Amino acid sequence: MLPDIRVRQRDYLLEISRALTEELDLDKLLGRILKYAIEMLAGQAGFIALSNPQGKWYLAVADGLPAAIQRYLDAWLAKIPPIQDPANLQLPELNRLLQQISMGNLSAVGLPLIAQGEVIGFIYIFRNYSGVFSNNDRSLLSSFANQAAIAVRNARLYTQVNREKQRTDAMLDSAADGILILSPDRSIERTNAAFARMYGLSQAELQTMKHGDVIRWVKPPNGITLEKAEAGGWPLSPQAHLYVEGDIERPNAQPSLPVGITYAPLLSPEGILISTIATVRDITHFRQADELKSEFVSIISHELKTPVALIKGYVSTLRRDDVEWDTTVMDNSLQVIEEEADRLTGLIENLLEANRLQMNGIQLKKADVNFAELANRLAERFQVQTEAHQIVINIPDGFPIVMADEPRIEQVLSNLISNAIKYAPGGEIRVNGRTLSDQVVICVQDEGPGIAAGDLPHIFDRFYRAQEATRKTKGAGLGLYLARAIVEAHGGRMWADAKVDQGARVCFSLPRD
Repeated sequence: MLPDIRVRQRDYLLEISRALTEELDLDKLLGRILKYAIEMLAGQAGFIALSNPQGKWYLAVADGLPAAIQRYLDAWLAKIPPIQDPANLQLPELNRLLQQISMGNLSAVGLPLIAQGEVIGFIYIFRNYSGVFSNNDRSLLSSFANQAAIAVRNARLYTQVNREKQRTDAMLDSAADGILILSPDRSIERTNAAFARMYGLSQAELQTMKHGDVIRWVKPPNGITLEKAEAGGWPLSPQAHLYVEGDIERPNAQPSLPVGITYAPLLSPEGILISTIATVRDITHFRQADELKSEFVSIISHELKTPVALIKGYVSTLRRDDVEWDTTVMDNSLQVIEEEADRLTGLIENLLEANRLQMNGIQLKKADVNFAELANRLAERFQVQTEAHQIVINIPDGFPIVMADEPRIEQVLSNLISNAIKYAPGGEIRVNGRTLSDQVVICVQDEGPGIAAGDLPHIFDRFYRAQEATRKTKGAGLGLYLARAIVEAHGGRMWADAKVDQGARVCFSLPRD
């Protein structure tokens, strides 16, 4: 039979081995190892020191040592340089230090903790009487040192895996695109919050479903679907990544969603499919951009074509050799040509201005602006263009002088008055000004049909034109877009109040300072 000491040693080592697979708290596990080692070596105290991943040493756990000695040891350990070779471990120096601290009343034995050839720490056991630790003592301590090294290595591997998992989780959760991780049978193993929001189900619900239950195309998409690709040999085919684009159905009576999906396979070294990563991008904005582009081309081609056709028609008429035109006809024709040329120039200037705004913003040259003088000057200019409207200026006396770029502000006010003339069949057009504590507000109000509620959120969008306006008036949908950009460049804001059948009112504010 084994002696009692051997039985206890075996039991302790078995218990520590079990704890290695059960205990995730490294400090608790090291404390247990140290306690058993002290007891088995008939010691009174001990400690385990570790080196962190940056090579800095610290006191990981101690038992039976006064707090003052622990603080002293911690300070001493912090000065030890990183150690790779076990032969370089400074145990003799530490022995001398401990002898000095205890004034020769302690005997100690220490061994390094070595994991994969690297020194990651050391363990020390103390007795409070003089005497030399035997080879058997060292052999026994070596067993505990090996267990401690395994514990530290496992804890660090666990920490590393946990950090990688946290990093992966953070990447998935912060991704703007939806992500689906599919098993080889196309079950959804995992998804991120972006796809859950995009699709309209929770992540927990999605992770009980299959790819085919979620990605359901409203009509045949552009590109090869995952199912067809796999039937053709994907991902072992030369085309490693798949891209497919179309509209997918969504649950709970939600409208379909335009998406572009990229599928990327994750293969084992043997070429076996482990997972498929599907990246799902909401392409609604791209669709809108394409529609906007098409609408822009249509509007601009029409707006450019009309004045060019008129100019060409009048010039061709005036150049006829078989007719002699009187002065009145000549003057009227030249007036139309001039007006259409001005209109064409204005359209081109607005397009260039919109492009400059997109590229570089608006450069302002500020000076004092007297709104009463500016509004009256514009009223005189526009009044000669219409007999159906009466332009009324209501800017109170003492209206503040504002620092602004006058040509730009004139452009804003001109656009608002011009729109009122175009969209209101007649009646008064009122230009009102009022003063607030920190800003001035200018409003232009007409007596026309007003702005439809559905158009109100979009009237300041680039190239946007209401259907009613498109039928009745000419324009490219740039006036209000540029006007708001100019006002915002001054630090103000622009908005529209609309009451159908009671006219429209568009206002802007500018800072007084």
